[in-house]
Amino acid sequence: MENIDTDIGLIGLGVMGSSLALNIESNGFSVSIHNRTSPQIHKLVKNRSLNNKLYGFENLDEFVKSIKKPRKIMLMVVAGTVVDEYIQKLVPLLDQGDIIIDGGNSHYPDTSRRTEELEAKGFHFIGAGVSGGEEGALKGPSIMPGGSISAWPEVKRIFQEISAKAGDNEPCCKWIGEGGSGHFVKMVHNGIEYGDMQLICEAYQLMKDVLGMSNDEMHQTFKEWNEGELNSYLIEITADILKFKEEDGSYLVDNILDTAGQKGTGKWTASVALDLGSPLTLIGEAVFSRYLSSIKEERVEASSQLSGPRVCFSGDKAQALKDIHDALYASKMVSYAQGYTLLSDAAKAFNWNLNYGAIAMVWRGGCIIRSVFLTKIKDAYDNNPDLKNLLLDPFFKDKINQSQDGWRRIIAVAISNGVPVPAMSSSLSYFDGYRSERLPANLLQAQRDYFGAHTYERLDGKNGEFFHTEWIQNTD
Repeated sequence: MENIDTDIGLIGLGVMGSSLALNIESNGFSVSIHNRTSPQIHKLVKNRSLNNKLYGFENLDEFVKSIKKPRKIMLMVVAGTVVDEYIQKLVPLLDQGDIIIDGGNSHYPDTSRRTEELEAKGFHFIGAGVSGGEEGALKGPSIMPGGSISAWPEVKRIFQEISAKAGDNEPCCKWIGEGGSGHFVKMVHNGIEYGDMQLICEAYQLMKDVLGMSNDEMHQTFKEWNEGELNSYLIEITADILKFKEEDGSYLVDNILDTAGQKGTGKWTASVALDLGSPLTLIGEAVFSRYLSSIKEERVEASSQLSGPRVCFSGDKAQALKDIHDALYASKMVSYAQGYTLLSDAAKAFNWNLNYGAIAMVWRGGCIIRSVFLTKIKDAYDNNPDLKNLLLDPFFKDKINQSQDGWRRIIAVAISNGVPVPAMSSSLSYFDGYRSERLPANLLQAQRDYFGAHTYERLDGKNGEFFHTEWIQNTD
């Protein structure tokens, strides 16, 4: 191939990489592609290229030479050591100022490290979170780039052209910030996704097991909810799932084994929240719920030995259904409030300058958690960029106050009927804890001082002044 001067290179032609390459090409850009195995290269070029602007290369050196300078090379490979291996292979072939982009689900500390290492060598690095699955990658994903700010002008047009659009054709791709911030925001997105999915599953179980609703009735309910304030991609697909039938007329969802998988990003979110001291209780419960679901055989055995209340609901079903709606909505507000608190804590810890309203707009289209709800988050941070907690915004404060009676009622119904609602109940506990002027941590501090001399502060003391008591007194 002579005189090829493509706009961007892409390495890794799995489902996401292939779809993204086709998306880039369909938006008028020329793309050099490379893969560890050659059959996938030829298949994509010959059978799926739309505009004949995909150029395949088996040789990595020839691949690099085919890209116009400053070169932009996007890695869509398995996160971890494979990314580092490709970076090591690419660096000797690149020129100063060239840009490597990691579009996989990399852990943010790796992205921070790679940014620092490559900048020290005169290159640029971008860690770009890409959300939306295969369909999003092909038709327009949400993209969250961070890393070397000087590289953003070089990739901005391509990224914003291929991203999803929302509102007035606004691209769901904005610069996130320094270091690993792009992948951190994607990680929090995935954590919120875990929470949203768990909340919907709890609503589903309440409808099915407590209210005795049929799949058709649940389908219709989720469909109606998707036309209101709960409008979102996950509510939409839940409605679709509930009506899907197999050839024998049975509902497919009823034939799926109740053990949930995960790829680790939810666990990362919960883990970093512990490291930063951020109360991410709902997402933590969502992760643990997946772990609990995975011990299916043990649960089956336990079900024959451990007893609980028999499900017996005799209340107003219409009101209970409204209460489930309100509990789902209120818990969703808490999930985002906790997620944004984690973003704020990370920005302080890592010295990132994050635009919280812009992040909401990036998530408004293309990604798994896209919803009408996100516009309200942008409005909240536009009105108050220094907002400490989303629940203190006037809109969210009003909505959670409207929802909490039903929220409390349906959790009480779930508990009295022995139906687990870990995400809904933990979100309510967080809400009640956050709005409490006084918590029992005074007793906890006394306990710590008693057994470990860890000291405590006093209400009538100065801020930062610590005391210790000899709790075991001589009674002689």
